[in-house]
Amino acid sequence: MIFRSAGFCLTFWVAVLASIAPSLAGSIQLPVPRATIHPGHEITGQNLIERRFPERTIQQFAVISDRSQLVGMVARRTLLPGRPVPVNAVSVQTLVDRGDQGRLVFREQGLFIVMQVEVLQSGGVGDFVRVRNVDSGVVVTGKVQTDGTILAEN
Repeated sequence: MIFRSAGFCLTFWVAVLASIAPSLAGSIQLPVPRATIHPGHEITGQNLIERRFPERTIQQFAVISDRSQLVGMVARRTLLPGRPVPVNAVSVQTLVDRGDQGRLVFREQGLFIVMQVEVLQSGGVGDFVRVRNVDSGVVVTGKVQTDGTILAEN
């Protein structure tokens, strides 16, 4: 007989369950890279898997907790497989880069004016960036559009 008493058997299973219970209680699912993601690469749904971490992970560290917040973002630094993704390790994809030439569309009551500008700040869709008119030198702020133009409205 392997077990000498029923008490030993009960003690054994209580110990096993006690070691498993903390990992199940107080845990949270976080999206993590499936493989190494290098800086500049876009994050897709296929790059991510879910992994369970202690609940305190999200309270102690500024990490992204939802897969939808990562998909479409670009890695700013190397993201390691199986590790939570820090908030500051990803950014939106930039459509306009500082120093580049761009197009500013000024819109007011049905009037559209398009002008060449120098982009003073990098930005992605929805970001407000400052630009300088190439001819006049006037600096204005506009919102980056999906096609890469900058929209300024009055």
